[in-house]
Amino acid sequence: MPQLNDLSRSLVALDQDSTIIAVVELSQSSWLVGGVLPGIERQPQKKLEPSAERLLGLLHRWRDEAVRAGKKITRIALAFEAGRDGFWLARWLNARGVEAHVIHPSSVAVSREHRRAKTDRLDTELLKRGFLGWLRGERGHCSMARVPTIAEEDAKRPNRERECLVGERTRIVNRMKATLARLGVRNFKPTLRKAAERLATVHTPEGMPLPPNTLAELQRDMARLGFVVSQIREIEQARQKRLEQETETEPHAMVRQVARVIGIGIETADMLVNEVLSRPMRDRKAVARYAGLTGSPDESGARRREQGLARAGNARVRRGMIQLAWRFLRFQKQSALAQWYRARTADSRLGMRKTMIVALARKLLIALWRFVTTGEILEGVILRPAG
Repeated sequence: MPQLNDLSRSLVALDQDSTIIAVVELSQSSWLVGGVLPGIERQPQKKLEPSAERLLGLLHRWRDEAVRAGKKITRIALAFEAGRDGFWLARWLNARGVEAHVIHPSSVAVSREHRRAKTDRLDTELLKRGFLGWLRGERGHCSMARVPTIAEEDAKRPNRERECLVGERTRIVNRMKATLARLGVRNFKPTLRKAAERLATVHTPEGMPLPPNTLAELQRDMARLGFVVSQIREIEQARQKRLEQETETEPHAMVRQVARVIGIGIETADMLVNEVLSRPMRDRKAVARYAGLTGSPDESGARRREQGLARAGNARVRRGMIQLAWRFLRFQKQSALAQWYRARTADSRLGMRKTMIVALARKLLIALWRFVTTGEILEGVILRPAG
């Protein structure tokens, strides 16, 4: 029985005589629109400037052409590949009566020729074939991405911004340490609270003060570092305030529930909930696949080998879950998952621990998904008191 959120095929029967089918190849400078119109022999293509209003006007013009050809149009289905523009166009069209879908780019089959022609026109034809197969309900043509709401997209921004700022903080600190190391100074820590005041008193091993240009550069780096740290603190305080004021709303309640597991902090819980756990997943396989924690077998004839992680899912979730799996072994030693891992790695074969940590990350993610969706308790896991 097909699931309600099965996006690998359409669950609505296709009546091609009453449906306008269109695909859009998006770019910064122009949009190329290709269509299949009932009652019209030709399959039109039109290049537009990047404008949603122009696109909607073109679809309505095609609808009028099909009506003049004697067809009654009851459905307009449009698709485009996920990319830089995100999902705003799909939401905008859906609000105006157009059934808009967003295709996973990696799910569209392409020619395996060593050198193949690639133009916007050919890409549009490729999208059209895949979209037609999807509309007919056939699996394997392409897969659609779920279109999130603006609120769901906005909920991801604080955690992603903090991740960028933490990376920027690390780059500034490493750059300062490298600058000082070239002068022989190795005992200065830029992250200390009074580092900016102490910078003027730093001397080289020869007893000389820092050169003026180097000192000015380091002072500017310290100013940048202070600004980045203040922004990180601002994001964390705002998130804590939201968790305290909106305890019953769905994503915040999930964050608090996941953070009850000892070994999982607010940062990890917030990332997991907003990136994966709050999404309507079909089953446990879809959860693991979305995180990119599934394998990629390579089988042909007698050859059987595993190529490693598929890496087709959410890279943030994958990195976070592998880090969490190592931390889980430390804080939840008596849990069933930790005992399972120790039993599988007891023979200490080379590389076995790294291989099995991915399997543990996959099992742990599925267990957390069941914990927040069905309330199923993780076996042997120690929880913090509720509230």
